[in-house]
Amino acid sequence: MSQKTRRILMSLCGVLICAVSVGIFKIAALGVDPFQSLMSGLDALIPIPFGTLYVIVNLVLLSFSLIVDRHNIGIATFINLFLLGYITEFTYEYLQTVIIDPSMLTRFICLTVGVVVICIGSALYMTADLGVSTYDAVAIVLSGKWKLGKFKYCRIATDLVCVIAGCTIFLVAGGSFAQIPTIAGIGTIITAFFMGPLIDFFNRKIAIPLLNK
Repeated sequence: MSQKTRRILMSLCGVLICAVSVGIFKIAALGVDPFQSLMSGLDALIPIPFGTLYVIVNLVLLSFSLIVDRHNIGIATFINLFLLGYITEFTYEYLQTVIIDPSMLTRFICLTVGVVVICIGSALYMTADLGVSTYDAVAIVLSGKWKLGKFKYCRIATDLVCVIAGCTIFLVAGGSFAQIPTIAGIGTIITAFFMGPLIDFFNRKIAIPLLNK
């Protein structure tokens, strides 16, 4: 298998894995990843289907990449842009029929699986270098092009901004403080502080060796 073919397969698999992982996060109901915290807040405020809302928000972020650094835009960007929201919706709806009224242990298992899976997926399509999600591109630009710090620290910063914004919008939309843990709970804290380092780890241990095999 040629390296070009491996890059394409890594991009496709990486994006699909990330989409499925978000559905797993939702089943855990212990907080989603930081970008999905922002999306959850917007979803509560704006009365349109989640998949469509996801496309609109990512089109806005896409304009940022088009202006600042087009290198980050590729096939994975557009797969992420147009499919991830809908695949997440499908995964969540399906898992609700399989995992009914999950116990706290089951929810923690789902959370653990979700964190690991989303980091592996992100590492795969980012290393393939055929474009990244419009959100991932922000931390890459901050780190690579603008030299504001290492990627993992820039990612932590953007994740924290998303969590704060998502919670604020959710409350403005009429949500209660009691509901906040479902969109910004322990899972969100874990991903906000560890997702960047974990992606970096899986880049070195899985994605890069797979690409250069």
